[in-house]
Formats: sequence, structure tokens, C-alpha cells
Amino acid sequence: MENFNELQNEVLRLKKEKNALILAHYYVPLEVQDVSDAVCDSFAMAQKAARAENDLIVICGVRFMGESAKILSPEKTVLLPSPDAGCPMADMVTPEDVLRLRAEHPGAKVMCYVNSSAAVKAVSDVCCTSSSALRIAKSLDCEEIIFVPDVHLGSYVAARVPEKRFWLHNGFCPTHHKIAEADVLAAKRAHPEAVFAVHPECGDDVVKHGDLVGSTAEILDFARNTGAGEILIGTESEIVERLRRELPGKKVYGVGSSFVCPNMKKATLRALYECLRDEKYKVELPGDVLRAARESLDRMVNS
Repeated sequence: MENFNELQNEVLRLKKEKNALILAHYYVPLEVQDVSDAVCDSFAMAQKAARAENDLIVICGVRFMGESAKILSPEKTVLLPSPDAGCPMADMVTPEDVLRLRAEHPGAKVMCYVNSSAAVKAVSDVCCTSSSALRIAKSLDCEEIIFVPDVHLGSYVAARVPEKRFWLHNGFCPTHHKIAEADVLAAKRAHPEAVFAVHPECGDDVVKHGDLVGSTAEILDFARNTGAGEILIGTESEIVERLRRELPGKKVYGVGSSFVCPNMKKATLRALYECLRDEKYKVELPGDVLRAARESLDRMVNS
């Protein structure tokens, strides 16, 4: 078993020695979050990387998160502790898919969830996050929207923007997708006093039961601020563990037993230590892809 305290001390020493900025996603192990400079969602990580004065940025998450940081900070060295930590949903859509959908629906604009590759962002009109998707969809100057890659988030947005027609790609997050309505109903029966906070990457049959439907950051804020003493969490299991530690006066429960993203768990403390020690696994992108993807991210920020 790893000695987490020793590894954490080594990470902190190396971080200071190399003047590195460590950014972690909410779904990576807590012992990694504890030595990070900030814990946030994927786009906030990229924004913090862009604003930082550090020349060395370590992104504890999956590949598209490292790419987003590089897109917004092309002059900086961006490292990813686990180069094989991919995102199955991001891999479900290709630039060719987007170009085909554009050809089929020439009047539509392409709205791309930030959980996607740089190459897909590069052929999209605008990116969005789970918290900004509704606002951006309403703001687009078009009557039709191609939404990629998440069919669940796309469906959630489409139902709330009925004035526009949506063409949805069939991608999904396997971790959120596997949670069924039966899991939610069972959890509600077991904890009838609990409120339910759920991520829109879950299916419509799950999301419809939510007292709060929102991004990871919005779920955390809801749990912190609700007057309810019991909370059901409909997203990755690390959020449950984080809230149990942070809110000892409340009872926090996960929905189902399989709400674990295996790729996020690849960002281990050992992987972070070795990445920082050796400055390995640099994120590199072709210049044309980087520039085009930057445009779609900038439109998200400015919309």
C-alpha cells in the first residue's frame, strides 16, 4: 500500500521546487485533491491554467482536460499524470462525425460539450459546459443546433429550449449512463427525507427526479447550502466522499453502487508524483487544431 503522507510531502516539495501549478478535477482521488492548488471542473481548470503565472501546469484529470488547458495556455508546459486516462464520451464523436452532421443540417450551428477532443472543438462553432449549455443554446443566432457528443445533456437542453430544433449525437458518459431510474427510486425509498442532486449527463428518466439538476460545482453548492439534512448525490462517487468529509452534520448518500469513473481514478498520487518528478507526459496539439479549438472556447466565454 502506498504511503500517502510521504508521497504527498514529495509532491508538495516538487511543486514548490518547480514552481508548478497542480489542478485537479472533482472526480480524482481525494488524496490527489488534497495536494492540488485548486479542485474544479474541466473548464475552470483550463481558465485557472490560462491565468496562472506558472509555466508548468499539471492537470489531474482525463485527456480532454489537459487539451483544454493547452488550448488556453499554448505557451505553457501542460502535463497529464496518466496519459492513458481518456474519456469514453469524448471518444464517441470524431471531427468526421461533426462534418457529416453539418452536411446533413447545413442551417444548424454546432454546439460542442467541453467533454470532447480538441479536434472536435476545432470543427465546432461554440463549446459549452453543463452549467452554461442552456444559456449558450438560447443565445445562438440560429434555429437549429447540432449538439455533440452527449445525448443526455443535449436532450436536457433541447427540452428547455423548445423554440429551436436539436440534432443530437448519440454519445454518453458510461458512468452516468449506467445509473437507472430503479436505482434512484430505491435510494429514495431508503432515504425518504433526502433531496436529490443529479448531473444532466444522466438519462432523462433519472434527471426528472432531481431536486437540483446541475454541474458538479452546482451539485456541491446545493449540498452545502440546502437546509435538508440528507442528500442523495447523482454523480461520481468521489463527490459523495468529498461532501461526507466536508459536511459532517449532514448525511450524504450515493445513488447506486457503480458511480465510479475508472479513468479519473488513474490520476493517482503515485502517477502525479512521477509526472511532476520527471516532467513527463506533455500535452501537445497541432497548431491549426489548437487555434481553431481556441475559437470555439472563446465563443463560449464571450457568449
